[in-house]
Amino acid sequence: MLPYVLIVIYLALVLLRPQDYPGWSGPPVLTIALVAAFVTWLFSRDKRFDAPQYVLLLLFTLATCMSLVVSGWPGGAYAQLIAFYPTLVGFTVLANVATTQARTLFVMKVFALSAAVLAMHGIQISLTGTGWTGMTGILGTSRIQYVGIFSDPNDLGLLFVACVPMSVFLALRGGFGFRTLFWGAVLVLLLYGILLTDSRGSMLAIIAMVGAYILLRRGPMTAGLLAGGAFLVLQLLPSRLSELEVQEASAMDRVYAWYHGIEMFLSSPLFGVGTGRFIEYHHLTAHNSLILVLSENGFIGLVLWLAFIGYCFWMMMRILATVPDIEDEESLEVFVLDRSIALTLLISLVGFFSCAFFLSRSYNILLYLIAAFVVAHFSGVRDRFPGIQGFPVRQGILLWPTVGALAVVGFYIVVKVLLAMA
Repeated sequence: MLPYVLIVIYLALVLLRPQDYPGWSGPPVLTIALVAAFVTWLFSRDKRFDAPQYVLLLLFTLATCMSLVVSGWPGGAYAQLIAFYPTLVGFTVLANVATTQARTLFVMKVFALSAAVLAMHGIQISLTGTGWTGMTGILGTSRIQYVGIFSDPNDLGLLFVACVPMSVFLALRGGFGFRTLFWGAVLVLLLYGILLTDSRGSMLAIIAMVGAYILLRRGPMTAGLLAGGAFLVLQLLPSRLSELEVQEASAMDRVYAWYHGIEMFLSSPLFGVGTGRFIEYHHLTAHNSLILVLSENGFIGLVLWLAFIGYCFWMMMRILATVPDIEDEESLEVFVLDRSIALTLLISLVGFFSCAFFLSRSYNILLYLIAAFVVAHFSGVRDRFPGIQGFPVRQGILLWPTVGALAVVGFYIVVKVLLAMA
């Protein structure tokens, strides 16, 4: 119980970030919470490493360090390990302890409520010009921001997008009443917050999530029509989405960054140019999470990262595709709720990585905490329904290198086409 409480406190601190407020002079609460959660978990009896993401994240961590050694900066490998260890530890503990339905639902509430607080901060900025943190809108624009890792409006939108399906699920769970009104209000805050970030990637992610949900429920034809309609509606709103086209300066900056990222990969195909060194070779960051991993960590790092992410999607899809042999009514109700949670997390993943396609967030702690949430839920469902098969790491030995190769070729073709169109 104690490791769970402490890791939830750590999660809240990661999202709300009071330690990043101007003038904060308190202790390093984020580090204290993480270390306390890890130490208490070490002394607990219940430890598990049966999901492939545990070994994949460890190997990816080593690959990020090795990329720096190979690129000629061995000292940077130690610095990278120190910088990434909170991600590795936070993922491991949260994925281990949030496996019951009650804990899963509570973690979901922490995500959604924390995002709502950040959205209210953004609304305060839009109304008064300054939030309670002292942060203002982005200079020269009306785009909102927060502190710490959410000081970029795109990162703020990324969090809001990931939490939209969670707030929808919480609002629709049960009959109409106060709970529906409360979580419905949270949903409205998050959607308005996305508008205030004026993040085109976040708005496109909303369309992607709607499309994914309809695809799973109604099929590709209906999904395509509704997603297209949603895109037209969003283009009519006063936002930068209406300016989106290949020749637009910001879009072309991204395409050129992708092109240079592929060149970096070709110059060092196995381990890349080194974690964190993209901007040493190009004046802008990669603006794409896949390209960032490919260029900085090479094909080896890309395969490990894609496998880590891919299994998250696959886990939720396996729960949705499974029809276990259940005879008693109580177990059936439990499984129906598990499936609903799996659908919610799957749509959150779609939204998150739709945003991440346009951002360099390959090492972002939020990514790995959401992944831990997914792994925890899958592990819990397998505990409750042992008939659901797991994912042995060995079964992906050929799969993920193939996926990685196809991703590289596909991205290269896309970049060439976009450059030709420009």
